[in-house]
Amino acid sequence: MDNYVESSLELHLFFGRIMKEHSFFLEVGYTQANTNFIKEASNFKMAFEDLLYDVICCSQGVVSDTVFESGEVITEFTLDAEKQSSMLTGSNIDSNITILEEKLWNNNRRGKRIDSNLTNAVSQINQRRLQLLEGLISFKEFTLENVLNCKMFTMNYPLLIEHIIREAKLYQKYIMNLEEGNVNPESMRDIELFWNQIMMEHALFIRGLLDPTENELIMTADDFANQYAQLLSEARNMTDMTIDSVTDETLEETKKYRDFKMAGAKGIEECKIRSLILPLLADHVLREANHYIRLLEEK
Repeated sequence: MDNYVESSLELHLFFGRIMKEHSFFLEVGYTQANTNFIKEASNFKMAFEDLLYDVICCSQGVVSDTVFESGEVITEFTLDAEKQSSMLTGSNIDSNITILEEKLWNNNRRGKRIDSNLTNAVSQINQRRLQLLEGLISFKEFTLENVLNCKMFTMNYPLLIEHIIREAKLYQKYIMNLEEGNVNPESMRDIELFWNQIMMEHALFIRGLLDPTENELIMTADDFANQYAQLLSEARNMTDMTIDSVTDETLEETKKYRDFKMAGAKGIEECKIRSLILPLLADHVLREANHYIRLLEEK
C-alpha cells in the first residue's frame, strides 16, 4: 500500500496540475460565441484546483524528493507564469496551490507512516479524479467534434485538443491501473512512444505559435519536431527487449529540448519573444519535458 499511496500522490501532483491547466487553456481559447463552454472549462479548472489541495495535504512526508527536484510539479517560472497569464486573460488561477507546493518541496521529509486513514483518503482522491476525468475527456472530445465540424472557433489547434485528450486518457489509465493494483504496468517502449509523440507535437505547437519574425526559434522548433519524429519512428521499430538502444539517445535529446523550453519560458516571461504563447503554456510544456526526463532516467 506504500507504493499505491506514493505513486497515486506523485501522479496527481503532476497530472492534476496538467489537467487544470488544460482546462484553463480551453477556457481562454473559446470566443464569446461559446460562453457556456467558457464557464464549463472554468468549472473543470476549479474542480482540479480543489482536488490538488487534498493531494497536497496528503503528500507531506510521502512524496519522493526526486519528483520535486525534477521540475515536473513546479519550476522557477510557474508562479510568475500563473500571475502573468491570469492578468493577460482575465481568468482566475489559484496560485496559492503553487505557493503550498513550494512549501511542500522545501519542507518535505520522507518517512511519514502510511496508515489506513491515509490510504483511504488517497483512494477517495483517486475515485473523485476518475469521475472528474471522465467528464473532462467528454468535454474535450465534444469541443474537438464541434471544431472539426466547423461549429466552433477556438484559438486552440485541433491537434492540440487531440493532444490534451490523449494526456487525459493516459492519466485516467494510470489511476485505473493503481486501483487495480498495477503500480508500474507500462513498458519503457510504451512510455517512449507516448512521450516522443507529445514532445514532437509540442515543437509543432511552438513553431506555429511563434511570431513569423522569430525565424531562428521557428527553425529550432522545427528541428526538434523532426528529431522527435525520427525517435518516434525508431521506437516503433523496437521491442520491449531492444528499446534500451534508443533510450539514451532520447534522454540526451530531451535534455537539449528541456533547455530550449526553459530559455523560451524565460524569454516569454520577460516579454523578449514575440509569440501567441501564454507564459503558463511555456511553463506547462517545460514541466512535461522535465517529467519525461525523470521517467527516462529512472528506467
